[in-house]
Amino acid sequence: MGSSAIALVVFACVFSSAIFGLYLRAVLPEHHLGDASLGMVKLATGLIATMAALVLGLLISSAKGSFDRINSELVENAARIVSLDRMLADYGPEARELREQIKRDYTIKVEALTSDDATQLEKLQTPESIGAMEAIQARLWRLAPRDDAQRGLRSRALQITGELASTRALVFLQKDGSIPMPLLAVLVSWLVIIFAAFGLCAPRNYTTVAALFVCSLCASGAIFLILEIDRPLDGFIRIPAAPLRAALAHLGQ
Repeated sequence: MGSSAIALVVFACVFSSAIFGLYLRAVLPEHHLGDASLGMVKLATGLIATMAALVLGLLISSAKGSFDRINSELVENAARIVSLDRMLADYGPEARELREQIKRDYTIKVEALTSDDATQLEKLQTPESIGAMEAIQARLWRLAPRDDAQRGLRSRALQITGELASTRALVFLQKDGSIPMPLLAVLVSWLVIIFAAFGLCAPRNYTTVAALFVCSLCASGAIFLILEIDRPLDGFIRIPAAPLRAALAHLGQ
């Protein structure tokens, strides 16, 4: 289920619970709505709201950490690609075709990562795409160094391609997010209880309904943003494409 669908479900649950609280206030006997009773409801709601705020902060921290980590890994990969290209340029004309292949492969990957099409991301996980780096490593091994300088460049280039392959695997292992759905479900259940208590303690009029609607929208919007940040390779909030395209512009020069 996508971030938008989950946010809509959260909004429906939270706002419905608030409306249920307003309905409950209308049907409960008067002695259940006294100051002492509502005071106890407010105290209990305050406790749940505190726990919900702590969990919400934990989810935001986890999502932001995931976003920054993937973004950092992709930027580091871009820097490694540029370094690899410069090493092969220093190696000599024997590596010209290999540089062209690296530029073609990286262009395909950048276009897929920055496109709005989820199927393009899926193509990056095909055996052909995964084997592209292995093909580059095989061509590096087939180079025949003439002196110590070329041997050193080839050795360093092989090390960089290994780092590129490892980072690529890490990025795609993390692309589906790090937020556990059971934790999110618990948070939503707490929000449902909180908004039901809001409805129970509030007078029944259009102003109250409008305020509860806006608050429900904000709560579901927070969940939406958390899920979007937690999945930075697709969706509404994505990793910046500028560093990747800047690296691509330097390849082959």
